[in-house]
Amino acid sequence: MTPPQLAIARHLTMGWMFLVVFIALGTGLETLHGFRVAAYLDVAHSTRRHLWTLAHAHGTLFGLVHLGYAFTLARIGDRATSSPPGSLALTVATTIIPTGFFFAGVGAMDDEPGYAIFGVPVGAVLLLYAAVRTSLACRRAAAQRDAT
Repeated sequence: MTPPQLAIARHLTMGWMFLVVFIALGTGLETLHGFRVAAYLDVAHSTRRHLWTLAHAHGTLFGLVHLGYAFTLARIGDRATSSPPGSLALTVATTIIPTGFFFAGVGAMDDEPGYAIFGVPVGAVLLLYAAVRTSLACRRAAAQRDAT
């Protein structure tokens, strides 16, 4: 397999695995809600509930982002010379953000999230970097395609 094909396979796998994990998390949260578990629903635990909901939503969305990134790599092919840094940044960001939300919920005390919340802004910067790198690679690929 060529490096772009490996990256495509890796992001397809990650995308589907993120969907499996975070849809399962969402199902677990719905179960806690459905059985009216006090440790989840009480007002005293609202910060935890919100953070876990954010972890579920972001993780599921990032699964779709990985699938979109794999599609983008397949579309622009070998012209994606800048994809490895973008690929790594995307992988790290999409791991840090939902896990930061989740573990901030685990460590939540009173109305304060746990310390894992500090990983979320780092992940957001990496995600922005990955989006910029990917958009520039797409622009370069379009320019190369138009030049031929």
